[in-house]
Amino acid sequence: MGYIFSKNLPIPRKIASSSLAMKYPCQRPAFEKRLFVSNTIDDAINRISTSIANPEIAWLFSNCLPNTLDTTVYYSNKDKEDTFVITGDIDAMWLRDSAAQIWPYLRFVKDDSALSSLFRGLINRQARCILLDPYANAFYREPHLGKWKDDLTEMKPGVHERKWEIDSLCYFLRLSHGYWSATNDKSCFGGRWKSALIATLNTIKEQQHFDRSYVFQRQSPRSSDTLSMDGVANPSKRCGLVRSAFRPSDDACLLPFLIPSNSFLSVTLNHISELIDQVYQDTMIAGGCRELAKEIEQAIRNEAMQQHPTGKTVYAYEVDGFGGRVFMDDANIPSLLSLPYLGFCSKNDPVYQNTRAAILGPDNPYFFKGSAGEGIGGPHIGMDYIWPMAIIMRALTSDDDEEILQCLRILKTTHAGTGFMHESFHKNDPKEFTRPWFGWVNSLFGELILTLYEERPHLLDQAV
Repeated sequence: MGYIFSKNLPIPRKIASSSLAMKYPCQRPAFEKRLFVSNTIDDAINRISTSIANPEIAWLFSNCLPNTLDTTVYYSNKDKEDTFVITGDIDAMWLRDSAAQIWPYLRFVKDDSALSSLFRGLINRQARCILLDPYANAFYREPHLGKWKDDLTEMKPGVHERKWEIDSLCYFLRLSHGYWSATNDKSCFGGRWKSALIATLNTIKEQQHFDRSYVFQRQSPRSSDTLSMDGVANPSKRCGLVRSAFRPSDDACLLPFLIPSNSFLSVTLNHISELIDQVYQDTMIAGGCRELAKEIEQAIRNEAMQQHPTGKTVYAYEVDGFGGRVFMDDANIPSLLSLPYLGFCSKNDPVYQNTRAAILGPDNPYFFKGSAGEGIGGPHIGMDYIWPMAIIMRALTSDDDEEILQCLRILKTTHAGTGFMHESFHKNDPKEFTRPWFGWVNSLFGELILTLYEERPHLLDQAV
């Protein structure tokens, strides 16, 4: 285990006054128990929290933004920079979660060499994971078999779970491009990273062509934990889209072409082609990435833009190429709600706006509204449970100040006094919540406040 410490940890002034400190006591671990400390992040917490008018929002920000660093990061540079990031209360690393958990820190890497090393370490670790098994979504720090070793699929030591999810590989591409773009640092992009990229592209093409190289079954009382058709999943018609067995919630897809993940894939393929061009000067791979992205994007327009029962054209959540479609959205990212956040379209895109109107209301079977708030949930937890992740994403994809403030109000009043975000809460009682320690959503809340501070600082002056 590697630890990076700083000597002078700043205390956010907004929380430090005696009266506020009693009402909003710091929920971070004691300094000596924090796994990774960045002065740059602590300085940002100090600076930004003092600009937030509402002390409870400032307190949530001060607890949530550093939660990943404080409690989930295992860093080492003994041989080569290596960063392993657990999700929180599950002692395993998801490609998706780990990349998303450190993403809000990307804006600080140029000013913090320790953070830069943290990012390079995670890129190195994710490349190793993908080379171990590009179909796996979650991994262990050491090569052993664990909880899901009896799943009916090819389980290898070091793999925690082998649910094929397109977005797992997308997050690897996003993290790699994001770090390179922010720093122009090429040091972690060597032969192993390129081999991981090739494994990524080969896996994507296998599932675009559906060669049935991947099967998965699990003995579980939950139908969403396993795949139908003897582990192959429901049929699809080749149309340029890429099959995903599972959603970013780790629930099985109903129809094999998951549109939010294919949209995310088209974006990340275009972005990674820039890195391949500049770092490796490999025009063949770079051009192949761009062509594949173009093919997927065109297929989305052909297959996913569907007429909703309301009469408007929207993006379907899942399709199968035969005309089947599912109209809904799930809280987990990538989601339809998150498409502008991920760079697939603008916030003002007419089809996105139609889709947004449909999924943020009763036309989405997983949109819930109760006395505690409103928002999108999903099948993973079940009916009537709202995910703060979706509330945060609603704010991040809105240009309406009042809508953003309403999201902040719901987030402020549904943390059940813990000072952290949760996976989900009951629409009528925020004290009924799941996952008290969930790094991804804490980081995402921190990202929301950082984004508002940079783009809409006047909203942080509001009493909320």
